[in-house]
Amino acid sequence: MNAIIRDATPSDVADVRRLARGLAAYERELENFIATDDDFHRILFGKGPRAYAMLAEMPGQPPVGLALYMHTISTFMGRTGVFLEDLFVEPSYRGTGIGLGLMRSVAARAVADGCGWMEWRVLNWNQPAIEFYQRLGAAQMQKWHVRQLVGSALTNLAQGATSNG
Repeated sequence: MNAIIRDATPSDVADVRRLARGLAAYERELENFIATDDDFHRILFGKGPRAYAMLAEMPGQPPVGLALYMHTISTFMGRTGVFLEDLFVEPSYRGTGIGLGLMRSVAARAVADGCGWMEWRVLNWNQPAIEFYQRLGAAQMQKWHVRQLVGSALTNLAQGATSNG
C-alpha cells in the first residue's frame, strides 16, 4: 500500500462527504444520505467537534478511503473507547491494504489516547467486511443488541411521550 493516511482538515470536508456518500451507496442506503458539507464541517471541525476523520490518499490523487470515529465511554471500566462510525475504501482500491491501514491508524490513535476498546457495526449481509474484521481478530458481540430511536420516536421521547402513546 502506498497510501498516505492522515487526519482530515477543514479543507477536506467535500471529500469526507463524497466518501461517506460512497459508503451509503455501497450499503444500499443512498436514499437516507442527506448530510451536507456544512453538516460534516460542524461535526468534525465546529465548536466542540463530535467526531474525527482520517483519510487515505494515493500520491497526487484525491482521498480514496475514509475512517470516521468518535469517543465513547464505559462507566464500568472508567475509560473511553473508540466507535468507528464509517470505514470506506473506494471499490477500485479495495484489497490494497488501505482498509487495514485505516483500521491500524484508528487503533493507534485509540491506544495513544488511552482507550480500552474499539468497536463498530457491520451489516449482516456484508460478508467481505465481516471476513475482513474476523481476520483482524474482531469478535462479534453476543450479549448486546443495538437499539435506536429515530425521527418521531426520538422527538416523542424528548417531549415526554412514547411512540406507543
